[in-house]
Amino acid sequence: MTEGRDGGSMIEREDGPSGGVYRMQLDGQAAEMTFSRAGERLIIIDHTDMPAALRGRGVGESLVRHAVEEARRAGTKIFPLCPFAAAQFRKHPEFQDVLSK
Repeated sequence: MTEGRDGGSMIEREDGPSGGVYRMQLDGQAAEMTFSRAGERLIIIDHTDMPAALRGRGVGESLVRHAVEEARRAGTKIFPLCPFAAAQFRKHPEFQDVLSK
């Protein structure tokens, strides 16, 4: 498990054999973004789960941003299969360096 800080909240990453999950706890609620591995240098963000109480608060963007920062450090690319993650990549041109095309 890895941890990072974003906006004063902790983002945790749990890894499994073929993928994992980024998780952020805020106000007693947990937001999650799951990913799968497609080889050593590619992750696929496949789902984002956001409780209604956390919507519109930038939590999902924080999860995607954290994944982008980790991808940069690791030299990996991200394929945003999840519609929310794909929208974040369109909204943030600064993420394009880790986008798998």
